[in-house]
Amino acid sequence: MPKLIDLTLPIADHFRWKVDRTLKAEHARGDQFQITWIGWTVHGFTHVDAPLHMLANGTTTSDFQLEQLVGPAAIVDLTDAVTSNEPITRETIAERGGHIRRGDIVLLKTCWEERHSIATPEFWTQAPWLTRESCEWLYAREIKALGVDFPQDEPIRHLLQSVVKPISEYVSHDVLLRRGVLLIEYLCNLRALRGPRTHLVALPLKVPDADGAPARVIAMEEDASS
Repeated sequence: MPKLIDLTLPIADHFRWKVDRTLKAEHARGDQFQITWIGWTVHGFTHVDAPLHMLANGTTTSDFQLEQLVGPAAIVDLTDAVTSNEPITRETIAERGGHIRRGDIVLLKTCWEERHSIATPEFWTQAPWLTRESCEWLYAREIKALGVDFPQDEPIRHLLQSVVKPISEYVSHDVLLRRGVLLIEYLCNLRALRGPRTHLVALPLKVPDADGAPARVIAMEEDASS
């Protein structure tokens, strides 16, 4: 049995993402069943972006192919290479990502949530970000999806002040998502991935015709103790 490693954020009220969670029925009120109702943005917490998120004529969640989100993954370990408020360059990713294969899912491992909790403004305002050149390098490797554990585009930090910059500045979306490379955003616990490769399962909820969907993401690794 492979070891299962959960890479998914818990869904709980957040200063950026309001979670509407109520009990429609509960045992304490004498109801026969307990029933929780929950709602939140599909772009909050761990989720998968569809191209429609950024492109008016983009494909939707209905076009997701599970083969794009399940399979071999290359882990690019950047934990000792990222610095607050600095770009992650093409040279850095190329140096750390030589093991990426055509058709891989790529996980950029920064363990950023260990430096600043995702529940704090600093997680966003102090984060590193990808450059257009680093995204072009990844695209040239013919990857099928990119997973990240940090806010990967520099303009994301400005959303906290309701400043929306042009789409061209959201470079991972403009370079990768626009061309069909799916984005698996806001992963966590990548520290638990020890090797350069793993098997990833990122299953978005089956929400038709949407611009994104929440996902449960796990890595499946051989258990050394078995």
